[in-house]
Amino acid sequence: MLHIRYLARRIIGNELRLARACASPGTVASIQHQRQLHFPASLYKRRKTAEEKHAIEFAPKKKNKPQMAGVVDIWRNMTVADLAQSCQLELEHIQEVMLYVKGAGSIEAQARLEDPKVIKDIASKCGFKTKIVAAPVAEEEVQKDRDVVPRPPPPPENLRERPPVVTVMGHVDHGKTTLLDSLRGASVAAGEAGGITQHIGAFTVELDNGEKVTFLDTPGHAAFSAMRARGANLTDIIVLVVAAEDGVMEQTKEVLRLAKELSVPIIVAINKIDKPGADVERVKKELAQHGIALEGYGGDTIAVGVSALHGTNLDELTEAVSTQATLMGLRGEYTGPVEGIVVESKVDSHRGKLSTAIVSRGTLRKGAVLVSGQAWAKVRGLFDHAGQPITQVTPGMPVEILGWRELPLAGDLILEVESEKVANSVLRWRTNQAMKEKALSDADAINQKRKEHDEQYKAEREKARLSGFYRRKQQGPRQKENAPDDGKPRVNVIVKGDVHGSVEAILDVLETYDDNERCRLDVIHYAVGDVNESDIELAQLFNAIIYAFSVNVPSKPTKGVTMRPVDIIYRLVDDLKKEINTKLPLVDTEEEVGEANVLQLFDINEGRRKVTVLGCRCTKGLLKKSYKFKVKRNGELLAEDLTLESMRHLKNEVDSIKKDVECGLRLDDQSLELQAGDTIVCYQINKQPQQTEWDPGF
Repeated sequence: MLHIRYLARRIIGNELRLARACASPGTVASIQHQRQLHFPASLYKRRKTAEEKHAIEFAPKKKNKPQMAGVVDIWRNMTVADLAQSCQLELEHIQEVMLYVKGAGSIEAQARLEDPKVIKDIASKCGFKTKIVAAPVAEEEVQKDRDVVPRPPPPPENLRERPPVVTVMGHVDHGKTTLLDSLRGASVAAGEAGGITQHIGAFTVELDNGEKVTFLDTPGHAAFSAMRARGANLTDIIVLVVAAEDGVMEQTKEVLRLAKELSVPIIVAINKIDKPGADVERVKKELAQHGIALEGYGGDTIAVGVSALHGTNLDELTEAVSTQATLMGLRGEYTGPVEGIVVESKVDSHRGKLSTAIVSRGTLRKGAVLVSGQAWAKVRGLFDHAGQPITQVTPGMPVEILGWRELPLAGDLILEVESEKVANSVLRWRTNQAMKEKALSDADAINQKRKEHDEQYKAEREKARLSGFYRRKQQGPRQKENAPDDGKPRVNVIVKGDVHGSVEAILDVLETYDDNERCRLDVIHYAVGDVNESDIELAQLFNAIIYAFSVNVPSKPTKGVTMRPVDIIYRLVDDLKKEINTKLPLVDTEEEVGEANVLQLFDINEGRRKVTVLGCRCTKGLLKKSYKFKVKRNGELLAEDLTLESMRHLKNEVDSIKKDVECGLRLDDQSLELQAGDTIVCYQINKQPQQTEWDPGF
C-alpha cells in the first residue's frame, strides 16, 4: 500500500515540474486539476486507538490433529469380534479375510488371536494400518481387586500332542546327572560342586526317533527333599535310577513313596551294571519287596540295566520312555492364556531376576504379562536350557523367563493375565489375603501374649495397692524396658543363595537344629542373589556370619564381618557346627591319674591335735599331691573333691608317688572315717570343649 502511494506522488510531481517548465502558471493549475488521482479507503492505514494499543492479543488455539485415517488399534489375545469392532467392519467380513491369512486359526467370534503378526496381516488385507496398544480393561474390573485362577479343562478338540515331562530321581551318587549327560551329550555333573546336583535342571532332549522329551534332574541329597517333591509334582513319568552295586537306599524309598502318592508311572534304570559287585537281580528283588511289580516278576513296570558312563542300553531306556508316553496319550492345549509351573528362580548379576518354568497350557511369547504367587512379570526374553533366545514356548517345554519384578517361588503356578493393570489388581488381592491368613495364624499367639500381659499387670497392680501410696512412688529415672538377656551363647547367620531352591533347602536344614538350650541359632536374613552392602551392614549390626552359597562376595573384605563362600551343603553344615562348638562353654572332665590302696591307719599327735595318716601303696598310675582325691569303698564313692595336706615317702615330703611305692597320706578333711581296704583315687579336672548334638540327618 505504501508503495502505491509513493508511485502516485512521483507521477504527480513529475507532471507538475514538466508543466512549470513548458507553460504558464495557469496551465500548471489546469493540469493539476485534471490529473488528480483518487484511491479507495482500504489503501489508507488506520491508526490504532489508545485502547487498541494496550489490548492483549491471544493466538488462536490449535485444534487436535484428527486420528490418522486407516489406522486401527490391536492388542495381543484380542478376539475376532474385538478386531471387527476395532476395524469397524462386519464380523463376517473379518472372518472371510481370515480364510486367506496363514495361521489365523479359528474364525469363531470369541476365538483369541494370540500372535500380533497374524492380527496385523488380517488388518492389512482389510486395508488398515495397525497400532499395538494395551488391551482395554473395564474400569470396574481394575478398581475391584480380584484373583485369577486357572481356566476350566479344555474341550477335547482343542488338545494336541505334547512332549512328556520326565523326572530323573534316585539316591545321591547313583548316576542321575551322568545319565542325563549321556542322553543330551553334555557334561553337567562336572559343573556341580562336588559332583552333587543341588538345583533342578530342566532341559529338552530330542531322541533318535525325532520325539522331544523334557527332563528334570532333581537332587538326590537328603537336604533337597522339598525340591525333589516339586520335581515329582511337575512330572508325567519318573525314571528311578538305582545303582546296581548299592540297591535300594533311603532316597530311593522316598521316591517310591512320592510316586505312589501322586500316581506317577515309574521306569527303573538300574545303573552301573558294568562295575564290579553289580547285582541286577538283587536290585530287582529289593524293588519287588518295596511294592514295585517289575516285568518278569508279575508286573508291568519296565526295568532297564544301563551304564550311564559308557552309554550302555540307553537306546532301550529312551524307547521305554517313548512307549510309556505314547500309552499315556499326553496332550495339551496350545491356545489361550498361558499356564505353567515355576521350577526354579534365581538372580543373575547381568540379566536380573530369572525363573525356570515349564509351560503346561497355552503358548508363551515375548510381551506376555504373567502372575505367579505374589510376583508378576512382563516377559522381556525367553531362553532355552542352553541360553539361546527363543520366540515361543509350547506345552511341555522348559523355558527361562526374563522380566520378573520380584522372584517367584519354586513350585508356584504361573498364570497369564490381560494387562499390567490386571496383574497389579491380582497382586493387591493376594497380598491382602496373605495378610489376613497371617493375622489368623498369629491370633493364638497374640491372645496368649495378651493373657500373660494381663496376668502380669494385675499382679503388679495388686502388689502396688498393698504397698501403699508412698512406697508406690517411683524413685529415680524409669528403667529401660529391654528384654533380659538369658546369657546363652548365640550364633546369627545370613544365608544368600544362587537360586530359591538352594536357599529353601538350607533353611530346611537349619530348622532341624534342636540344641537351642545350650546355644541359640538364629537366621537373621535370607535371600537370593550376591552379597551386597545391606547384607554386610546387617551382619555388622547383629554380629552375624554370612554364608554365600554359590554366589559372589565382595572382593574387598569388611572389617568385623565374616563371609564364608560355600558351594556344597555338607560344608556349610560342618562349618556351622564348628562355629556352634566354639560358642559352647568349656566343661569340666575328670581324668583319673592313679590309685592307691589303704593298708593301715596311723593316729599321731601334732601338737594338741590328733590326726590320722593313711599308710598306702600306689597300685596304678601316679599320685600327685596337687591333684584332687576321692575315696571308694567296695566300688561305691564315699567322698570326693578332697585335697592332701601332706604326702611322704619314708620321712621325706614328696610331690608325687609312682606305682608300687608305699607312702603316707594325710587328708585335709580329718572328719572322714576311713579303714583299711579303701581305695584312694587321684584325679585332675580338665577343661574340655563341648560338641553340639545337632544331627541334620546326613
